[in-house]
Amino acid sequence: MSGLYLSRGLFPHEFLRPTVQFILDTQLPSGEIPWFDGGYTDPWDHVEAAMGLAIGGEHQAARRAYAWLARMQLADGSWWASYRGEEIDNCERRESNFVAYIATGVWHYYLVTGERDFLEEMWPTVERAIGFVLSLQTGHGEIHWAVDADGSPKGDALVTGCSSIYKSLECAVNIAHALAKPRPQWRCAREALGAALRHKPQRFDRTWASKSRYSMDWFYPVLAGVYTGREAQARLAARWDEFVEDQLGCRCEKQEPWVTIAESCELVMALLAAGDHARAVEVYSWLHQWRTEDGSYWTGYQLVEDLLWPDEKPTWTAGAILLAADALTGHTAAAELFTRVQLPDEEATARRGERNSL
Repeated sequence: MSGLYLSRGLFPHEFLRPTVQFILDTQLPSGEIPWFDGGYTDPWDHVEAAMGLAIGGEHQAARRAYAWLARMQLADGSWWASYRGEEIDNCERRESNFVAYIATGVWHYYLVTGERDFLEEMWPTVERAIGFVLSLQTGHGEIHWAVDADGSPKGDALVTGCSSIYKSLECAVNIAHALAKPRPQWRCAREALGAALRHKPQRFDRTWASKSRYSMDWFYPVLAGVYTGREAQARLAARWDEFVEDQLGCRCEKQEPWVTIAESCELVMALLAAGDHARAVEVYSWLHQWRTEDGSYWTGYQLVEDLLWPDEKPTWTAGAILLAADALTGHTAAAELFTRVQLPDEEATARRGERNSL
């Protein structure tokens, strides 16, 4: 199916219910959400799928997903790159943007439900995770993309990964404010990271070929709020023709004839963040031709060979579909999470902390 045009206040419940159910059916009894049945689970994509469950009204299932992450967290606040059940699938590294994303998911769930007890339960997990991530921030502001098995920093930074962390730090600051546990150092770290992303391109991709060929390096700084307003509009306009295939979606990499559904959904939200509502609606309307009968979505489509590739329908792609639908329709109270920068007043946060300590 294609041509699903969404407008504010008209969330397509019936159409997207199978997509929610697909995530729910893939979730394991432990709360873990693998990529697909028999697949592995990574912390970032697990959170993306959990956010889809929350949007779909499956709040208890989403809570179980976050509880699984809390149980699997290491003592230093991190998670390994991937898991299968309770077993580590990849113990070679721990990625900073994967670890930070718990803050985005927790804040998203709270916005959707208003369940303060959940926020309080997850606070220690979020605090430890952010502590791990910020231990990897350099004096220049960027954050190492990962640590080795022994905990040694990898010694380089990613634009996409740091942009995701930038949004996660915004969410972490909001969590701290809501709980009257001010963490001004988190706000300072976010400011330094934003400055690095805007003004210090030399601090990224230092030890490998530039990853600017990937579309996420192009639009993630807009999605995460690093660039807003006219700067965001100009950034998206500058490389639109390199990455966007009309009537199909957004390429993952400019040299490869492959559009990917999750990245296209994230581009939809970046367009909304930049104020380009009409084009966001249009791009989202293209994506449902990649939907299957059970409500899941293929990872992507290879233009030259005219085939769906890889042969996977990930839960995180389903989560991205739901996030974009929410952003377009304003269905939940978390609809603007990725389309606006929303930080509490710094002085108000400090006052709340002072009252909490009395």
